[in-house]
Amino acid sequence: MSKQRTRVWAGVDAGKAHHWAAVVDDTGATVWSRKIANDETAILDALGEIVGLAERVSWAVDISGTASALLLALPAAHGQQAVYVPGRTVNRMSGAYRGEAKTGARDAYVIAETSRVRNDFRAIDVPVQLAADLALLTGHRADLVADRVRMINRVRDVLTGISPALEQAFDYSAHKGALVLLSGYQTPAAIRRLGRTRLTAWLANRKVRGAEAVAATALNAAQAQHTTLPAERVAAAIVAEPARQLLGVDERLKKIEDQIRDTFRGHPQAEIIESLPGIGPILGAELVVAAGDLAAHADSGHLASAAGLVPVPRDSGRRTGNLHRPQRYSRRPRRVFYLSAQSSIIRDGPHRDFYLKKRGQGLKHVQAVIALARRRVDVLWALLRDNRVFTPAIPVTQAA
Repeated sequence: MSKQRTRVWAGVDAGKAHHWAAVVDDTGATVWSRKIANDETAILDALGEIVGLAERVSWAVDISGTASALLLALPAAHGQQAVYVPGRTVNRMSGAYRGEAKTGARDAYVIAETSRVRNDFRAIDVPVQLAADLALLTGHRADLVADRVRMINRVRDVLTGISPALEQAFDYSAHKGALVLLSGYQTPAAIRRLGRTRLTAWLANRKVRGAEAVAATALNAAQAQHTTLPAERVAAAIVAEPARQLLGVDERLKKIEDQIRDTFRGHPQAEIIESLPGIGPILGAELVVAAGDLAAHADSGHLASAAGLVPVPRDSGRRTGNLHRPQRYSRRPRRVFYLSAQSSIIRDGPHRDFYLKKRGQGLKHVQAVIALARRRVDVLWALLRDNRVFTPAIPVTQAA
């Protein structure tokens, strides 16, 4: 009987229907490699076999999203923790090994070998219930926003082929009354035929705010064109359908945002996060999802670096101080910090003062916002560390 190994490294190439796992020992030799169905029974069977190979098993996966949710939850329930090896790293490391094949078995082997030679990968923590709920809610909201933008662009494009004046009369991304109008009347002739009085009454019956002003604007646009364009009837039907769908999407967005707000405010540090100007419940929820456990970062500099807010040097020989924008960072926390910093400069306060200071130093708008976002990472880190809310005035230091 062979002696049990002290340590092995297991790499998993995760997928939707199945995963491929490969296990290597301290010499890099493959000791176990197999396809695993994305099923609880199959994963538990493979888990038992791999755990029995050595006293200690180090796990690594290349996907930390919904496809690997069950794969990560089951080992975590049995005291096993995995690290995340980014797909770009796997792609680069593949070139260091012999062969050009692209298979699940080879990718799993590369993941296992990469985790064996490097020990600086981020550990994956299975999110608690609140974080998991926020991840699903914010992801669903992002999908709804993308659908809304796509339908608005489609409406404006087709409406231009009917009446350019009517397309330019309203901001359809922010005017609910204009969408209600398009759900019933889309052509200049139909609007003129209805008349101002009946159109105002029609809009008022559908609870459009400022129905008279909407009707007047629509009639002015309709009076500007008396020519019937080709395929106007078909185009009108195409415009009416997404206009009705947009009204439904707006209602769904309102409900999902209320749900995100209620869920986020159940977080123990929600009050501290929301106290920082520019961060509301939506961006706060996205921060909780994107940044995860802030304790996993050694300090605020590590968090800012992970969000791509710290320039990286590209020095060579005598060339020093050559700083560039980083290429490898997490896009989601960067988006949260950038948008919140941009929102914070709307009102007077220390954030706007810092932004104007950077603009006075010659920085462009984007550069100044990034500099402000970097500073705000330090502020948020200090607030969470000290467990206090943000105040514009500097807190008074008390004697011990």
